[in-house]
Amino acid sequence: MVEVRQFEASEFLDDEETIIAYLDAAAQSGDPVLMQTALGDVAKARGMTQIAKETGVGRESLYKSLAAGGNPSFATIMKVVHALGGRIKIEPLPA
Repeated sequence: MVEVRQFEASEFLDDEETIIAYLDAAAQSGDPVLMQTALGDVAKARGMTQIAKETGVGRESLYKSLAAGGNPSFATIMKVVHALGGRIKIEPLPA
């Protein structure tokens, strides 16, 4: 019998280069749900408890906010990005 389990991206986010490429691809997609999910995957890979502590957001709330169907505030997104060691940068679109 073949055992199938759900794909968990956070299991493969084990170095900075991979994490940055993953988040960049999600951001470039223009899909806010994909970006939200990618942030959640990276937070899981880094340790949701630690990210929750650094953001001042409860761990359970953070899981819910960053899951598909969650509705995080922009402030929460900014806190998570900062806790992950990143920043949001605005650049002009290519002509």
